[in-house]
Amino acid sequence: THLDLSYNDILTEGFNLIFRELRDSPIETLNCCNCEIESIEIDGEHIPRHLKSLLLSENSINADGCRELAKLLQGGDATLDVLTLNNNRIDDEGVEILVDVLQNNTSLTQLFLEKNHVMSKRGQIMLLKLVNNISSIEATLRSNQTLTELEVSEPWEDEVEEYIIQRLINVATDINRLYKHKPERAGRGKVIKTQLHNESRAELAELQGVHQSIYSQIDPLLLPEVLSIIGRRHGQGGILIPWNLMAHKLDVEDMYVALKSSVAGVISIVNRKACIQEKRDFYVAMVQQVNAKVAQLNAELVAIEAAEGGAVYVGSECRNSKRRRQA
Repeated sequence: THLDLSYNDILTEGFNLIFRELRDSPIETLNCCNCEIESIEIDGEHIPRHLKSLLLSENSINADGCRELAKLLQGGDATLDVLTLNNNRIDDEGVEILVDVLQNNTSLTQLFLEKNHVMSKRGQIMLLKLVNNISSIEATLRSNQTLTELEVSEPWEDEVEEYIIQRLINVATDINRLYKHKPERAGRGKVIKTQLHNESRAELAELQGVHQSIYSQIDPLLLPEVLSIIGRRHGQGGILIPWNLMAHKLDVEDMYVALKSSVAGVISIVNRKACIQEKRDFYVAMVQQVNAKVAQLNAELVAIEAAEGGAVYVGSECRNSKRRRQA
């Protein structure tokens, strides 16, 4: 059921009155675009139970309005699927309010915030981090995996940075769409496509102010398998790096930290059992080599003893076994 009130001057008072009456209404879509709405008041006791789409573009909604709208996105009973807020007065404070509530929201799949000209680059980056936080593997896995559309700037936007931010947002929301209703798989997809892809991660890290290496977060035991996955997923055009060349790709500090650190989140991506078996086999082979070397050294000592008439070297002390027997 659709209620279209767009291009009617219902004003703030009219919207608030109408919205209160929708609590038990079967209406699923409410269109109040260009209705001269300046502020919003939402009563937590009268939230529409069936509302899925709320269209509020071309009004004058600000951060206070975002604070009220956040009430529709809280809790496990949230029903809102689409929210349009293009061409309003939403600044960075308003974005922060929306980002905060959307961290745990699993209902909203489409959010439109184009032409909010008071929003700065900082606000746009907050929205990028919402869908793909590159600060750590764990943060990427905890990012919003529900939004399949998040529009911040128009496709023909002249500002290069705004275009780049929107493109990176699209990468994340495309993964969410690919794994819709499968948040864990979406999170792993982002780890593989962005965290473990040098060029993508560098671009995201620069925008988000992240300076630590991804390899400081991965158990070195898992690195060969991780790199194998990267090669299979990204192919020759990606960041396929043979394990024996890894030292040339990582600086000494990164490698040192990698040898001390681990992240549980990446374990779900790789075959840990196979990695452990491979490492065990490596040490078994090493023990066999050591035993063989000990046997070789013993044989050399026996040969020396025979050549010197029974002298046996123990440390730096040489004793003659024949002389001891005669004594």
